[in-house]
Amino acid sequence: MTARTSLPRRAAAEIIGTAGLLVVVIGSGIKAAQLSSDTGVALMANSLASAIGLGLIITLLGPLSGAHLNPVVTLSSWWARRTSGDGLSGREAIVYTAAQIVGAIAGAVIAELMFDRTPGTFATQVRDGGDLLFGEVIATAGLVLVIQGLGRIGRPRLIPAAVAAYIAAAIWFTSSGSFANPAGTIGRSFSDSFTGIAPESLPGFVAAQLIGGVLGLALAGILYGSARTPKTVSAEIVPTGTTPAKEAFETIG
Repeated sequence: MTARTSLPRRAAAEIIGTAGLLVVVIGSGIKAAQLSSDTGVALMANSLASAIGLGLIITLLGPLSGAHLNPVVTLSSWWARRTSGDGLSGREAIVYTAAQIVGAIAGAVIAELMFDRTPGTFATQVRDGGDLLFGEVIATAGLVLVIQGLGRIGRPRLIPAAVAAYIAAAIWFTSSGSFANPAGTIGRSFSDSFTGIAPESLPGFVAAQLIGGVLGLALAGILYGSARTPKTVSAEIVPTGTTPAKEAFETIG
């Protein structure tokens, strides 16, 4: 089995990856709003850029940290260790989550500076209501199910493209716009822009995302059973960190 990347390096990958994701999401939202007054056109551009950026970041940083970029994904990995023996320890999960939150806030600040806007201005777009919170539950459950499912059936190569495609679709088919990421949601509260969310909306969204994560794990268990380790995995995609289905990404031999 290959040696693991050190925790500090994995944490750095999570900070940089989550920051990059927020730069893409917020930056493309600002640019789209500048170029078009049509909300539908702006959302199309934002969702496409976000999906492409997310897929590239996962592909690039997956071999280092697993490219979680999302506390719900990290908590799923921690839970996998409790149930199957593979995944993150509690200490690693805490470090990953802290890194993701720091990265998300940094990414929001970078995006604001890049477009010559005042950084650190809180969003004013309130997003509340039971329909939006239910949408976040569904969006996050689907994300966890995609990652867990592909890992458990031994098809981890598909995860970058599948996650990117799922997020692009979920932005459109969910009422909430599929934030599906507590760290990303916190980061987006630091940008009063097209993709922003007011701080007072954070508790409801984060709670809905955590519930969605639990639901996604439950659905994965019902459909695929407990996590398993494939017998062979190509070294080309070896993530020396972890994902919710780390065993599907780790080189064995």
